[in-house]
Order: sequence, then structure tokens, then C-alpha cells
Amino acid sequence: MSKGVKIILIVLGIVILFILMAYSYFKGTYNTLVTMDEGVKAAWAQVENQLQRRYDLIPNYVETVKGYAAHEKEVLVKVTEARSRVAGATGVPEKMAANNQLSSALARLLLVVERYPDLKASTNFIRLQDELAGTENRIAVERRRFNETVRVYNTKLRTFPTNIIAGMFGFEKATFFKVPKERQEAPKVKF
Repeated sequence: MSKGVKIILIVLGIVILFILMAYSYFKGTYNTLVTMDEGVKAAWAQVENQLQRRYDLIPNYVETVKGYAAHEKEVLVKVTEARSRVAGATGVPEKMAANNQLSSALARLLLVVERYPDLKASTNFIRLQDELAGTENRIAVERRRFNETVRVYNTKLRTFPTNIIAGMFGFEKATFFKVPKERQEAPKVKF
């Protein structure tokens, strides 16, 4: 075998090795992005499970309060309207916004409850309030997990050279579940 043929074979081997390494990198990066994207979707599904639980508890909670606080109709209507917006929301950003409105309405309802000692002593109400509080805690945990998953995914999307591969295959940044500005301050209880 001549020296020229050996050089061509070595160069060809290096080119083939480079192509295999590039393919392996692209494949691995793409599969990682797919896995992370599915992780974001799974984390959102967990948030939705807890939001659905809260959504299902609200009618019982509102009915219990309604019996004691009939003249607080405006607050009860706002909770019901917010719950309806949650039911009609489509897409993650719209669902986030609707659930943030529902959270605000529930915070106002809790302020109303503070004015009715008989209501707070009712065993049905106490049980519902405990379930709702537990659900709110679960929502907070799942929201935190979702946001952490989104952070990791978005960071991966933005790093070089992954951002090139993500752009080629249409991967997009995920949206964080943010607390609305009005919920960042603790509600004031007045008697």
C-alpha cells in the first residue's frame, strides 16, 4: 500500500470518526431536549392535578360560606366567576392567569370568613378549610417543582451549542408560573 493511499485512508477515517461524533452529539442533545420538554409537561400536569383539586373543593366551600355570609354576595360572585374562567382557560399561560385570579378571589373570601366566628366554628367549614389549605400547600409545592423544571429546561435551551440544535428543531422556552403582583402582599384582616 502506498503512502498516499495510507494518508487518504487516515483522513477518511478521521472524517468518518468526526461525522459519527457529531451525529452522536446531535442525537444525544436532541434526546435530552425531548426528555426535558416532557419533564416540563409532566411537572405542569402535577400542577394541574392540584389546581383541579382546588377547583373541585371551591363550590362546597362557597356554599358553606354562603349560608353564613349571605350579604357578602359580591365576594362569592367573584370566586364563582374566577372559577368559571379557570374552567374555560386553554393553554398553559391562560390557565396560569386564570388560576392566579382564582387565588386572589379565594384570598378575599378568606378575609370575609374572618368576620364570621360561627362559620369558623362549623365542623363542615373547618374540614373544607383544612382541605383547601392542604391543597394550596400542594399547589405551592407543585408550582415550585414546575418552576424548577422550567428553569433547568430553559437554561439547557439557552446554552451553547444546545441553543443551535434547539433552534433547528423548534424547541421553545417554557413559561414560569408566576405569582401575580396583588398576591405578593399579605392580605389585611380587619374586624
